[in-house]
Amino acid sequence: MGHPDKVSDQVSDGILDALLKQDPMSRVACETLCTTDLVVLSGEITTKAKIDYVEVCRQVIREIGYTSDDIGFNADSCRVFCALHSQSGDIAQGVDRDGAGDQGLMFGYACNQTPELMPVPIAYSHRIINLLAEKRQKGDVNWLRPDSKSQVTVEYDGSKPVRIDAIVVSTQHSDDVSQEEISDYVRKVVREAIPNELLDDKTKYHINPTGRFVVGGPHGDTGLTGRKIIVDTYGGWGRHGGGAFSGKDSTKVDRSAAYMGRYVAKNIVAAGLASECEVQLAYAIGVADPVSVRVDTNGTATVAEEQIQKAVQEIFPLNPKGIIDHLQLRRPIFRHTAHGGHFGRSEPEFKWEATDMVDALKSACS
Repeated sequence: MGHPDKVSDQVSDGILDALLKQDPMSRVACETLCTTDLVVLSGEITTKAKIDYVEVCRQVIREIGYTSDDIGFNADSCRVFCALHSQSGDIAQGVDRDGAGDQGLMFGYACNQTPELMPVPIAYSHRIINLLAEKRQKGDVNWLRPDSKSQVTVEYDGSKPVRIDAIVVSTQHSDDVSQEEISDYVRKVVREAIPNELLDDKTKYHINPTGRFVVGGPHGDTGLTGRKIIVDTYGGWGRHGGGAFSGKDSTKVDRSAAYMGRYVAKNIVAAGLASECEVQLAYAIGVADPVSVRVDTNGTATVAEEQIQKAVQEIFPLNPKGIIDHLQLRRPIFRHTAHGGHFGRSEPEFKWEATDMVDALKSACS
């Protein structure tokens, strides 16, 4: 959550949530840039809500953990420049009639490799980094700092994960801790996060591989909203339409249709209709119904793919208004999607992770 790009995502979604809390019909496309001692807010917002954009920004950064000048970025002293304006009327007229807020294609994916129906590499990367953040926030050790990232290399036998070959963890730290202490601690976190049967004496660990990570966060690297779209989704497993999520209200199908794609794919796998599934949706700006719906099970379907696709189009609402209503996407729930991944989560407010359409799918395909 302290990576500079993720700081930007959380600020953008923090502003989105603050606006939705007052006005659920807010139209928001908020972009954030953060660097040493500076945050820039830009984009298009049309809303009846009245919020203090600068204070919302500072509060998000404060809760991430950047509260000291000693680490080069401080929520209470950084400069915040606000350059937000209203949505283009040309775009608004299409959205006003319940059309999509832009053209584009979106993908959703699910597989049966983990209980959360996610690919193993991204699921375990998230588990490591989320546990590390949790321990930092609880004060388990006093040298951890907010910036961190992880990568997991998995060896497969066909489609079955059999072992972890390599684990990379880089975590920002204070200047008064040894590399040996950092390595020992991170290995302990890894063993908590990953099933022991997948780790062996040949698993390679790359922990802070440069040997030092004191300078980090926005002071170490500029952050931008939307630069971590692969981390946000499936870790490169499957396709990506290219659109980012954070800072966008759900009339933007970049976000809402990607959530629906995940919801559809996850229910297909949970229903036992396939062991993996990728769903593609595509839209034209101002047009309500998708111009394309495609279901691809990579040859793992237990019934004909055409049958699954027909069932999907019959029982899932795939136009923007239907997606928003079904997944309840006008609620202020988005800031917590902006770190730890948008998918594979157990929070009850993330309706796109529910498997409540399993019975309907089974019935439609029977």
